[in-house]
Amino acid sequence: MTFKSLGLSDGILKAIDKKGYTDPSPIQAKAIPTILERKDVLASAQTGTGKTAGFTLPLLQILSEGKPRKHRAVRALILTPTRELAAQVFENVREYSEYTELKSTVIFGGVNANPQIKALNRGVDILVATPGRLLDLHNQKVFQLDQVEMLILDEADRMLDMGFARDIKRIIAQLPQRRQNLLFSATFSKEIKKLANGLLNNPVTVEATPENSTAEKVDQRAYRVDQKQKPEVVVNMIKEGDWHQVLIFTRTKHRANKLSQILEKKGISSAAIHGNKSQGARTKALDGFKKGSVRVLVATDIAARGLDIPLLPHVINFELPNVPEDYVHRIGRTGRAGANGEAISLVSADEMEYLEGIEKLLRQSLNATVIEGFEPTETAIEAPKKKNFSQRSGQPQNKPQNKGGNNSWRRRKSNFKKSKSRTSS
Repeated sequence: MTFKSLGLSDGILKAIDKKGYTDPSPIQAKAIPTILERKDVLASAQTGTGKTAGFTLPLLQILSEGKPRKHRAVRALILTPTRELAAQVFENVREYSEYTELKSTVIFGGVNANPQIKALNRGVDILVATPGRLLDLHNQKVFQLDQVEMLILDEADRMLDMGFARDIKRIIAQLPQRRQNLLFSATFSKEIKKLANGLLNNPVTVEATPENSTAEKVDQRAYRVDQKQKPEVVVNMIKEGDWHQVLIFTRTKHRANKLSQILEKKGISSAAIHGNKSQGARTKALDGFKKGSVRVLVATDIAARGLDIPLLPHVINFELPNVPEDYVHRIGRTGRAGANGEAISLVSADEMEYLEGIEKLLRQSLNATVIEGFEPTETAIEAPKKKNFSQRSGQPQNKPQNKGGNNSWRRRKSNFKKSKSRTSS
C-alpha cells in the first residue's frame, strides 16, 4: 500500500514526499481510508506510530474538497492535552498543508495570547488547541465554533487524566450536532470508552498495536534499588555507558529539579521540564535535548506527554508511575520508527506495588533484579538474584557477590558501550 493508493490529492502527496515518506504506517493505512469515508473513528495508537499524520492527512483531504466557509471560520478543531503536543501537531498540519489553500494556527496557554488572537482574526480553517486557552479565547468571542465539521481529540486518555473532562464537554456543547469525530488514545480505559460512547456515532475501531501493549523493540529492565541510591545509579549508568540522549521520568516536579541539579554537578548536561516551567523554558530544554547540547532531559509525565524525539535510545524510570498506563506512555518514547531502545526502571521497596500493577497491565514479568555494588538495604521485600546491566536476555546470571562496592562499575564499562552500540543501531 502507498499513500497514493489511499486517494490523497497531488498537493498532499507532494508534501508527504517532501518529508521523505513513501508507505503509510499501520495506523495510517487503517485510519485514513475510514476517515475519508466520513466515519467516526475510535483509534488506539501510541506515540511514534504515525498517528498524527493518520488523522491530519485525511482531514486535509476532506477540507480541501469542500468550499471554504465565509470569513474562514474554523472547520476542523484538534484538541490536545499539552502545549508541546499542540505545537507538534500544528507543525505537522502546517507541513502537510503546504501545497493546499488551507490555513491553520495553534493556541495554548503559558504564552502571550495577543499573537494567537491576531492569527484567529485573520481566519483559519484548522485550529489546534489545548482546552483551557480555547475556552478562554472563545469566551472572549475571538472566534466561533459553530462551523466546525471535524473534531479530533488527540491523546484523549491524557486529557482525562489531566482533568479536562468538564472542559471537553463545554467545548463539545459549542459545536454543531452534525460533524465527524475522531478520538485517538494510547489506551482504551473505561473512562475513554465512556467518553467515546457519548461523543462518537457508530465509530469504527482502529488499533495499531494491541491494547495497553509496549513496543516490541524496547528492551525493558527493572532493578531493585534503595531510593537514596538512585541518583548515583543514574550517574554511573550514563557515564559508564557513555549515553548522550537520555529521558528520565520522575513523579514530581521537585524530584525532577533536584535530579537535574545533581546531574549538572556531576558534569552531565541536564534540563528539567514540568508544569511549573514556562513555555519558553520547556521549548528551549527540548530543543537543546534534540540538538545534543542537553544530554539528559528529566521530566514529569504531564510535561513529557506528546514529546516527539526521534530515535531516542534510553528511557529511565527514576520513579515508577503510580498509574500503570503511564508506564506504557513513558517507554513509548523509545523504540520508535523501527529503531531499538531500552527502558530501565529503578524500583525501591515502596514501589513494588506499582511494579506489580505494571506487570499485570502488560501481562508479563519485568523480573526486577539487583545491581552489583548497589545492593538494596531495604528488607521489606526479599531481593531477587543479581544480573549485570549488559544482559539483554532477561535471564539472571549467578555470580559471587561483589565485595569491591562501586568498583564493579569499571568492569562493566565495556558492557555499557556495547549496549550503546546496539540500541543506537
